[in-house]
Amino acid sequence: MAAILINQELVKDPVQIIKVCPFGAVEQTGDGLQLTAACKMCRICVKKYPEVFTYVETEKQPGVDKTKWNGVAVYVDHLDGKIHPVTFELLGKARQLAEKVGHKVYCLMIGEDITAAAKELLSYGIDEVLVYDNPELKHFRIEPYTNVFEDFVGRIKPAVCLVGGTAQGRSLAPRVAARFRTGLTADCTVLDMQANTDLDQIRPAFGGNIMAHIHTPKHRPQFATVRYKIFDCPEKVAEPQGKVTVCELDSSKYESGIKVLEILAKERESGIDDAEVIVVAGRGVKKEEDMRLIEELADCLNAEIAATRTLIECGWVDARRQIGLSGRTVKPKLIITCGVSGAIQFIAGMSGAEHIIAINQDSAAPIFEVAHLGIVEDLYEVIPTLIEAVKKGESIFRTRPDEVAV
Repeated sequence: MAAILINQELVKDPVQIIKVCPFGAVEQTGDGLQLTAACKMCRICVKKYPEVFTYVETEKQPGVDKTKWNGVAVYVDHLDGKIHPVTFELLGKARQLAEKVGHKVYCLMIGEDITAAAKELLSYGIDEVLVYDNPELKHFRIEPYTNVFEDFVGRIKPAVCLVGGTAQGRSLAPRVAARFRTGLTADCTVLDMQANTDLDQIRPAFGGNIMAHIHTPKHRPQFATVRYKIFDCPEKVAEPQGKVTVCELDSSKYESGIKVLEILAKERESGIDDAEVIVVAGRGVKKEEDMRLIEELADCLNAEIAATRTLIECGWVDARRQIGLSGRTVKPKLIITCGVSGAIQFIAGMSGAEHIIAINQDSAAPIFEVAHLGIVEDLYEVIPTLIEAVKKGESIFRTRPDEVAV
């Protein structure tokens, strides 16, 4: 650890000193100058005004005994026993991580009448599923669920806890991490395990302009949330060897300030999350009226329509159909991008598609770096031709046996 100290007695011109910091981290208060949380430890201030600023190394804080934390745990996100698909994706990743260091894989399942459903998880090579089955846990309420999760971590002491990036997971994970005063990395796109059980957590940062590589070397457990459709579902094992353990908790831990009066089931709407074919409109679409061309192509292919952030902000497409870091992550069999440049924020949300076809008149567009087939042409020339071909029942985009045909 390090710190920058300020010698207030040698501050001659505070206005000029404040200007030296490119991050605006030097501020003037009633007691003199101070550094704010915006400080990046770049030490420009130290180089410019060494008489005012002093860089010092502080004593390293003792880390956690990593040998006492073993295993990779997955929180099971479910609704009345029906397990969310993101859980299975996390199980596959958990097995990969655990095999690298010879650890076990655990699951935490919370709810009512869920013991039978928990046995399904054993088919994915899980070593042990800990089930907290109680009528007080029928509905998700943050206080008791956090208490249960805390108890689970205390029992197992896992090195890593993986949680799905769902509404429930995003609410629960940070609260549990806070109780153990440990780190939480949200929306990870890459996870890997080092030999010392430190988790390599990689996620887009600064609006997707960089990929942040995050470690939590001095604290355990290491928490990470992952969006749906980032990882692949694992294969089932032929002969499951794991076990289901039913756990009990003191009744006081189930108390909550929230009382569930009624549950109204939301009607499921068709969207892009589970679509097999998606047509995406980008800023190459010049007018809102031109969205009809995109819609016609989507209708021909029995596809769902999606869009980039620019068109969403224009109000041309529903916000629930945005692909990217601030939208949805999709993994269709086929995705056709129309006038999409391919910013990293967008690519992060669709790079897992089986076949990517890009239409853009800019040959240098980043989208062509991930596309399996690229068409450098004006979308207003290409799409009508595609529509006509599909209506005639002709195959399109086939020039080699390994290329996709629509």
